[in-house]
Amino acid sequence: MGRSRRTLPEELLLLALDPATGTTAQPQSLDLGLAGAQLVELALAGRIAPDGDRIAVVVPRPTGDPTLDCALELLRRRGAPVRAVHWIGGPRLGLRQTYLSHLERCGMVAAVPGQMCGVLPTTRYQATETAISREIRGRLDSAIRTGVPPDPRTAALAALAHAVGLGKHLYPGNEGRSSRSRLRDLIRHDPMGGLVAHAVMDVQNGAAAQPRRAPAVTGRPAGPGSRSAAEPAHGVPMQPRHGSMARAVAH
Repeated sequence: MGRSRRTLPEELLLLALDPATGTTAQPQSLDLGLAGAQLVELALAGRIAPDGDRIAVVVPRPTGDPTLDCALELLRRRGAPVRAVHWIGGPRLGLRQTYLSHLERCGMVAAVPGQMCGVLPTTRYQATETAISREIRGRLDSAIRTGVPPDPRTAALAALAHAVGLGKHLYPGNEGRSSRSRLRDLIRHDPMGGLVAHAVMDVQNGAAAQPRRAPAVTGRPAGPGSRSAAEPAHGVPMQPRHGSMARAVAH
């Protein structure tokens, strides 16, 4: 994979950067989104493919991107397809900082040191290649405005942006309500992006930690008010809730 093309994790992170404050919107859910974006990027590169709600490695050959290749190798070592929700919710740290440092090395963001409460050192990141950020945002705006099915990369980016809660950052207030709704609807245009986006939302809602319920015993009628076996988790897209968050992926 050539480095002339920005990867989906990089684009998602640039979308989340606030130009006024230099901070990232939705930082905790963004960590999950970056892990999911890696899966979509590997799928676009032909290295992995969905297998139901699982992810299977189909071509273990490296892509040439060190961060993606680390994720690909970890998937390969699993030896069997892994559930997307378990991969995204895995206990790994540092992915957001890894991509911020990479964008800084590429000259797309600049690190601005500062202090919190006048004591604690902090670092904010300002986008320096604003034309790139505008191009990424323009693709989403165009897909929302025209209603024309976007290309798989843009559809996946929209799905991930919705999943991590960037809709209210990109299209705030009551005037942005219809745009947020159309952003959510774009989730259906890319199967892999949709699978990963739903997995990101499931992790945020605690589904990754919930054991599957056993199916009902055949031939035994259900009593009044009894609950059936669990329904598929991937129905209508939900706006993510930000309670307990899984930790991000480390490389």
